[in-house]
Amino acid sequence: MDSVEWPDPAAVPETALWTLWQRAVEARRPDAVLRDPKAVELVGRIDYPFAERFGTSGLQSQLQALRVACFDREVADFLAREPRGTVVSLGEGLETQFWRVDNGRAHWLGVDLPETTAVRDRLLPPGPRRRHLAADATDLAWAAEVDPSRAVLITAQGLLMYLPPARVKALIAACAERFPGASMILDAVPHWFARLSVSGRLRTHGYQAPPMRWAMDAAERDKLRTASPAVASVRDVRPTGGRGLLGALLPPALTAPRLAAHRPSVTVLTFADRPEPA
Repeated sequence: MDSVEWPDPAAVPETALWTLWQRAVEARRPDAVLRDPKAVELVGRIDYPFAERFGTSGLQSQLQALRVACFDREVADFLAREPRGTVVSLGEGLETQFWRVDNGRAHWLGVDLPETTAVRDRLLPPGPRRRHLAADATDLAWAAEVDPSRAVLITAQGLLMYLPPARVKALIAACAERFPGASMILDAVPHWFARLSVSGRLRTHGYQAPPMRWAMDAAERDKLRTASPAVASVRDVRPTGGRGLLGALLPPALTAPRLAAHRPSVTVLTFADRPEPA
């Protein structure tokens, strides 16, 4: 396989590499909480100074892996219920979820900006059941590519926090109204974390995290219902497992009221079915 030199970060966000690297660092461990051999392979193929830019923090990589595992569980549960369903991955970047949870029958549509999609096409060429679409994830033009006869699950992993709040609300509303009966999985950073990013204090080695413009404390998740009357339910997805000190601290962090209310979150939205015509 050929190696790929990463484009100018001004054209393709470096966040795609950061998340890939964290998954690969965790996956290389014998006691990994996330198995992701495809991420390890990609890191080996991309000509980029990963360790120098991002460091090799075991805590950081495990936290990232636990968040990713929340998405994996929900997608796997969806495919168990709807084996031939469609998974739409918004802002897919270099996510390798397909290779972790695919059931051999589902269809996958990845949506990302043209520059990022071009890199993904080269590194992870599409196949018969897996397509890439170069488009703005917040513009529902991509919805025309989704087969309406199949059940749909939409994922927005590591995406919404970089959008203005009004665009987040509009995207949720558009998905809820366009895909009745579907579900959407999204993650959010709490307000305190977003403030750190805006102030420029989220820095690791040579990497500066971009400003995060949308934030939601875990205790605020029910506010997502206000995006549209078609949002029928809101459900928290909590990380499980964990290794070492993090594994010991995770249960109280998820249950102690003050900590649990202001933690990062993963949320599943279920959209209402359209009423049957009279």
